[in-house]
Amino acid sequence: MTSAANFSMALIHFPVYDKHKDVVATSVTNLDIHDMARLTRTFGLARYYIVTPVEEQIKLVGKVREHWLTGWGSTYNPKRKMALETLQCEESLESTIADIESRTGRRPKVVVTGASGRPNSVSFAELKGLIDADPEQPYLLLLGTGWGLIEQVFNKSDLVLEPIKGAGEYNHLSVRSAASIMLDRLFGR
Repeated sequence: MTSAANFSMALIHFPVYDKHKDVVATSVTNLDIHDMARLTRTFGLARYYIVTPVEEQIKLVGKVREHWLTGWGSTYNPKRKMALETLQCEESLESTIADIESRTGRRPKVVVTGASGRPNSVSFAELKGLIDADPEQPYLLLLGTGWGLIEQVFNKSDLVLEPIKGAGEYNHLSVRSAASIMLDRLFGR
């Protein structure tokens, strides 16, 4: 079975597109904090990053995290505490990559996702093969908010993961649903 021990996930709130293709920062939601942390713990990932440069949102994430790690929430719901131990907030994609490199001693392979297919996409099976071939290599899976990651992020990435396809033409999953499917395909039993 493929190990997720050197695999991290980042939910990118900046830079992303809005529906007009303007580059924006989106809002961090409570669901982003809790559900994605629970998902990360469930599949054994090394870390879950929320990436935003917005100071008030960084403070919000920190406040929620501390409530569940050291505040009243830590005794009220120990499972939530376990999940939020994986959470870390970073101001940029660059600082996220630097954190992984400082923790592991290796630069992570950056894997981007998107709802649209791209000619250079790797399949889930191919990505699993790469992870298995070098278990010490860290990976960072990027998930975009808003209307998706900006083109420059795709251009700087190491790999583009194939999109999740449903039964028809409609393809607009929530980021939490998409992340669940992706991690199950990569690390589920």
